[in-house]
Amino acid sequence: MSLNLDDKKAAVAEIGAKVADAQSIVLAEYRGLEVGDMTVLRAKARNAGVYLRVLKNTLARRAVTGTPFESLAEHMIGPLAYGISTDPVAAAKVLSEFAKANEKFVIKAGAMPGLVMTPKQVATLATMPSREELLAKLLGTMQAPVAKFVQTLNEVPARFVRTVAAVRDQKEKQAA
Repeated sequence: MSLNLDDKKAAVAEIGAKVADAQSIVLAEYRGLEVGDMTVLRAKARNAGVYLRVLKNTLARRAVTGTPFESLAEHMIGPLAYGISTDPVAAAKVLSEFAKANEKFVIKAGAMPGLVMTPKQVATLATMPSREELLAKLLGTMQAPVAKFVQTLNEVPARFVRTVAAVRDQKEKQAA
């Protein structure tokens, strides 16, 4: 089904808005993939906060023109699914995991602002922890010394109480 000019302009504007906020874009060829599998992929992408769209490459090229992802246009060949994400790792992670399970779904390229990535680099990016995981690790690292300090401060009165209790028990034994 072909789009009229207004629909094409709307699609370019929509994709352009997503690309403007994006930290990563991953291109994957879906030739031969069944509709049910694609629906599963869309659900996984939606849950991970990844905008997944299949559209004409000419419209996608227009959407990335004038953005830091402009150099990705040379890789826009064939039937492609576009994964766009504000989290630099999320799109690569979702699409790479799906590609491992479905041999007909092939990662073609990826990009971060000003950097075009090969499929191997996209796979490497997918193994990195997400932003939330990194923040959790950082918080745990920052919290550990404070927790240990509080534990040490708490140990002094606890040891004193145990010593007093031991002395009391000893005196009770001697009195009995």
